[in-house]
Parts: sequence; structure tokens; C-alpha cells
Amino acid sequence: MAQVQAVTGRQLAAAPDAVVAAISDYAVVRPKLLPAPYSQFAVRSGGQGAGTVAAWHLQATEKRSRDLVVTVTQPDPVTVVESDANSSMVITWKVAPAGDGSQVTVETRWNGAGGIGGFFERTFAPKGINRIHDQLLANLAAHVEG
Repeated sequence: MAQVQAVTGRQLAAAPDAVVAAISDYAVVRPKLLPAPYSQFAVRSGGQGAGTVAAWHLQATEKRSRDLVVTVTQPDPVTVVESDANSSMVITWKVAPAGDGSQVTVETRWNGAGGIGGFFERTFAPKGINRIHDQLLANLAAHVEG
């Protein structure tokens, strides 16, 4: 199995602590930020930062979807990590100071399929995930900048 990775980012006109607070607020803010490919979002426990368990359905393409149940960790004050209990998927949010605002980077990794199917997954899946995360980052920008 080969590791599949998708990375996207965006510069925001908001302080890093405000951005991290928005990203890690699964109870109130996160549901407002989710674009259409996300559905059935629910907080199962916690709701704020590390220790939160949240679940959602992600419709990555017309034929590809997955149900995620993530446990949230925060290894440092500017990093939020979502580890899926149903797969090898890990989504890492990093926020860094950038001028008067912040740079947010979202990295998604998982163990992909082998063979020809794995080739297509490594080639096309990152583009789809990045498109979804670009929408989420645009919604995050509207929330923290507005």
C-alpha cells in the first residue's frame, strides 16, 4: 500500500489563535464551515479541541464516499489532528503566523490501494480532497475574517 497525500492551504486575515479556535470548535463553528460533500456531521463527545470525537459522511466523488469517526488531538497549540477510527486517514490542520494574519495548511494522508487502482487513487484523489478542503478553507476565511 502506498501513502496518499493531499495538501492545500490558504492565508487568512485573522490571528492564529482565532483561527485555531475556529478549527477546533466542533460543537458550534465546524458545522457552519462544512461544504456540501460533508453530511451527517455529529459530535459524539467533547466538542472543543483535543479529546473530541466527531463523525461525518464525506462524499468525495459521485462514486467514492466514506464515513469517518475522528478523534481529535492537539500536539501543540497551532496543530489540530483528526485521526479516523474507520481507516488510516489522518487530517492535520496547521496554523502559522503570516504577516498580520495566518497561514492554514490542511494535510490529509491515508494508505491507498495497490496496483492500477492505487495509481489512479494517488493521481486523482488528492485533487478531489484538495477541492473539498479549499471550499472549507474559504468558509473558514469568511468566518474568521468577517
